[in-house]
Amino acid sequence: MPKQVVSEERRRRRRPTKSGTVLSESLIVHTALRMLREHGSAGLTARRLGVALDCDPSALYRYFRGMDDLTLAIGDALIGQALHGWQPTGEWQADLRAVGLRIHAAYVAHPQAAQLTAGRVTGRAHELAADEAVLEILRTAGFPLRDTVRIYHAFIDQTLAFAALDSASLALPSAALRADEDMWRSTYAQLPATTHPRIAEAAPLLATRMVTSAYPTALDMVLDSAAARLEQLRRRGRT
Repeated sequence: MPKQVVSEERRRRRRPTKSGTVLSESLIVHTALRMLREHGSAGLTARRLGVALDCDPSALYRYFRGMDDLTLAIGDALIGQALHGWQPTGEWQADLRAVGLRIHAAYVAHPQAAQLTAGRVTGRAHELAADEAVLEILRTAGFPLRDTVRIYHAFIDQTLAFAALDSASLALPSAALRADEDMWRSTYAQLPATTHPRIAEAAPLLATRMVTSAYPTALDMVLDSAAARLEQLRRRGRT
């Protein structure tokens, strides 16, 4: 049975740990992010968190119902970091591009956490604020509700999918990551035009492009498609 989460007011009255640390949800999440960065998802356990925070592991359950609840909080924290300080400009394409790039950057800055959380729906405050902001941008731009939801779906899933994909590469051991990147030069660039003419002609560009994230390009494609749809709707007089 899930453990009951203690109210924030009661948490604040808890005594410090042996080392003088006062536990909080934020401190636990940030410590978990550090542990994920250093040890990966296999290294994130209640026992290890308790050691890192100098507290009994059972104290964590005053803040989270379990490790899965903590995972959702980590995902929500990444979105919060992404949108910290962001303000809409009123230019819908620029605003969506900024939100997408911010979310993607926040996840790839914590690749181990990204792999753990990118596919989750947290239902927490930062996620809800991000979703509300994206939907508001699209509705204010003039998209009908059905188109708004369709574009929102493509936008957010694409952003998180690229965050997970790029994070998977960044989380590789450094030797494996270098080997993958070198493959574009050591193998693809050496293929003869007689057997692989299209790869051969594209090899110099592939060697440059394929070691970077395609997310900005894919994002622009989604935004260009949305802009074309909005123009189509305006010509039909439906916005």
